[in-house]
Amino acid sequence: MVSVTQPQVHVWTRDEYQRLADLGFFEGRRVELIEGQVMDMAAMRSPHATAVDLVDAALKAVFDAGYYVRQQKPFVISDISEPEPDVAVVPGTIRDYATAHPTTAALLVEVADTSVSYDRSVKGSLYAKAGIADYWIVNLVQRQLEVYRQPVADDEVTYGWRYGEVVTYLPGQAVAPLAAVNGRVAVEDLLP
Repeated sequence: MVSVTQPQVHVWTRDEYQRLADLGFFEGRRVELIEGQVMDMAAMRSPHATAVDLVDAALKAVFDAGYYVRQQKPFVISDISEPEPDVAVVPGTIRDYATAHPTTAALLVEVADTSVSYDRSVKGSLYAKAGIADYWIVNLVQRQLEVYRQPVADDEVTYGWRYGEVVTYLPGQAVAPLAAVNGRVAVEDLLP
């Protein structure tokens, strides 16, 4: 009797992903590692780039010296996931990450124009699974801020986790990050 082996999807590890990057495999491409898959990211349009800078400025104004605000840099979730959120507020200082990317964050923010659905479902589930308590989507299409909090297990979603609380904020409204409760961020300050 002949044994039949089904093809398997290769799940890339962070080490393999880094070796490929070191070899120039991703040269000229924007990619990130999501649950073992190398994902091509959409080209960044001007409104998206402007919104990333606006989010960066707004968050630097409300977070104190105990936090570092990073733009589009790797964030380690597991051995098979290293996304690059548009903005991450991480504990510590720049030098704290000289030898390793952060593994925890006070707040992760994605700016979405073409990726709204992906950021809600895939990224949302991934960040909830990682225990990120505060996740925001600056939705450029609907000109609103979506705030996701309270990660909960849910076998029905992409990575088995979702956010139990979702609140949408519109221009004219403001929200305080969980880790900076005395700081208020106005939605219009995030939108180009």
